[in-house]
Amino acid sequence: MSEKSDYSREIIRIDTSEESAADTHTTSAEATTEAPAAANAEGGFSDLVRRLFGGDRVLWVIIIVLMTISVLVVYSSTAKMAYMPSSSSSPAAFLRSQLLYLALGAVLLFTLHRINSRVYRYWTNIAWLGALALTAAVYFTNNTTNGAARWFSIFGFQFQPSEVLKIAVVLFLARQLAKRQTTIATQRIIPSLKFWTWTSPEEKAVWRDGGLYIFLPIVLSCGVILPAHTSSAVIVFLVSVAMLFIGRVRLIEIWRLIKWVILAAAIVFALGIGRGDTAGGRISTWRELWTTSRMDVAAEDLTDTERSMIAIHNGGILGRGAGQSTVRVEMTHPESDYAFAFFAEEYGIGLAMILVALYVWIFFRAIEIFHNCPKKFPAMLALGLALLITGQALAHIMVTVNIFPETGQTLPLISRGGSSLIFTCAALGMILSVSRQTEEGSHSEDN
Repeated sequence: MSEKSDYSREIIRIDTSEESAADTHTTSAEATTEAPAAANAEGGFSDLVRRLFGGDRVLWVIIIVLMTISVLVVYSSTAKMAYMPSSSSSPAAFLRSQLLYLALGAVLLFTLHRINSRVYRYWTNIAWLGALALTAAVYFTNNTTNGAARWFSIFGFQFQPSEVLKIAVVLFLARQLAKRQTTIATQRIIPSLKFWTWTSPEEKAVWRDGGLYIFLPIVLSCGVILPAHTSSAVIVFLVSVAMLFIGRVRLIEIWRLIKWVILAAAIVFALGIGRGDTAGGRISTWRELWTTSRMDVAAEDLTDTERSMIAIHNGGILGRGAGQSTVRVEMTHPESDYAFAFFAEEYGIGLAMILVALYVWIFFRAIEIFHNCPKKFPAMLALGLALLITGQALAHIMVTVNIFPETGQTLPLISRGGSSLIFTCAALGMILSVSRQTEEGSHSEDN
């Protein structure tokens, strides 16, 4: 009897252990099944984000940081404007306006970064001709500010077509240089200054090979912008020269173009065309600040550039703190023309140098995109647009420390304003489009 009982208990123990083993196996199998599901869910979300926000991740972060800084700068710097007796707005109203522009810019950036670069290539000629016509048409309107005709007013929104033309010039040059890469290193593309020789077969070939499609567009674009905004014309010219160099144009041809511009500038200043007097006055003021003592000048007679340098000095290493600027009430446009100085006063030289590094970083990310891109047109487009953005930022910053005469150039993505901010977002969207396509391997054969 006892032997049977022991045998029964042994059977029960064996059955129980087998059930436990089976349960353990089932649990392990379920866990194994759930783990890949969780991993797939996590991977699916990251893949979705990667598809939606394609392109260079570092560039995305830089853009978000600059947009955030814009909100801080505009909200604090416009306090002076809000409390002027003639103003009916508040700092919150100016902030809402800037947030609206940032939102529109973000939508445009996101949209353009999803469009393939072959679309930009297809619309290049129309975009450049349209922007050129609109910029020229501004001079036939009565909408002037500070003696300059720069804007169209559409439904209360001031639209500056020269901002479009800056991008269109880069698009146009990128396309023309890209399709000439097999011959550009040996071609003449800039006509001779001896215009009486243009009827010769050699000079006709120069006009046919590059004069009409590279030289003339640069001249027309700079010429149309020059009467209203001298510094913008200079930036467009310098970016164009840089693109010619990147596009392997011979140095002798670039030098011929520079000689043309020197001659044209001399004629413009001699005839007093456009804002030559204003530019000359700014250069004289800049030279005076470097060559004469300013110790005896009354505070109310200081220039905005001097006030910007005082603001940077007052900020020190750590800054006075958000909303604590004292110089903003004395400057004409702290929220736009001198946004960098205002930022340095409130947040310090340390953060201001990081801000400079962010703009330079945009250029270096574009160099990386340029090297990785397998097609000529999108590669030159990305680098040209980055040169435009970084060049404008550095011009703004150099003005605030008196390295360069006053220009009126805004700080991209940060200064208050609509046209500059929105079209800077458009340029960044195109750069991200090129980067995204390189990652996806989706560049078309005709690029």
